[in-house]
Amino acid sequence: MYLEWDVAVDEENLMLRTFLRGKFVSKLLLTSVKFSEDGKIEVNGKEENVLYRVKAGDHVRITFPKEQENERLLAEYGELPIVFEDDFILVLDKPAGMTSIPSQYHPSGSVANHLKGHYLRNNIDSAIHIVTRLDKETSGLMLIAKTRYAHGRLSTLHQTGHVTRKYQALISGNMETRSGSIIAPIGRNPESLIERAVVADGKYAKTNYEVLASYPTFDHVKIQLETGRTHQIRVHFAHVGHPLVGDSMYGGSTELLSRHALHSCHLELIHPFTEEKMAWDSEIAPDLAGILTQPK
Repeated sequence: MYLEWDVAVDEENLMLRTFLRGKFVSKLLLTSVKFSEDGKIEVNGKEENVLYRVKAGDHVRITFPKEQENERLLAEYGELPIVFEDDFILVLDKPAGMTSIPSQYHPSGSVANHLKGHYLRNNIDSAIHIVTRLDKETSGLMLIAKTRYAHGRLSTLHQTGHVTRKYQALISGNMETRSGSIIAPIGRNPESLIERAVVADGKYAKTNYEVLASYPTFDHVKIQLETGRTHQIRVHFAHVGHPLVGDSMYGGSTELLSRHALHSCHLELIHPFTEEKMAWDSEIAPDLAGILTQPK
């Protein structure tokens, strides 16, 4: 895979490495290009050192080394609900019950397993870099970077608020306010290897919510994350006394649902290469939609 640019007048006399850093080629990725057999940096068709000073009108092309895929990852060939794919990113609509990555005791059945099968079946020379991981029971839109360049760029965009994720959830009980924010630091629960909790020395976390509809035993809420801590939505609503319906780990009742009621319904981003603004929506999962037919 390669990327190429024409040097603008206001970029003239920059060192090549500075020019490339301005195109979001990270120092680590630039190093991997310099010291690989199949990576190279060219100006006007000729390989150049990163100390070369670019001139207006120069045509710069960087060829990235081949992506190193995890050979131990098992490939699976089931259908994946892909909603968008190009050379840089892939967006899929994950069903509930599928993990994002395999584990030691569950080496198959994950999104990563199926993505490897998809790449092999379609002769796609890409690796799997999950940008927005979803819990096993969470359904909905999930973002994958197909190259290290795209992953690094999207990580930066994510940290600066240019990757927007919105969710719909069913939470136990009824909120006192129709909209607001939950701000509470999240860290590991010292009594569990898996659970997270609101703890004094945790990382800053902010969850914005809006109640869409109220039912006798639960609220249907729309959520937008401003941070992306592990289990953030689940921990925050449990912290304020309204755990997600079906979320037994954090105190939610499983009477209406046997999985936590959370769906990733909207994803918006700046494309890592074209810088085009892109957005996708996903209808709420059928099992959650079925619960919403109850009388209010």
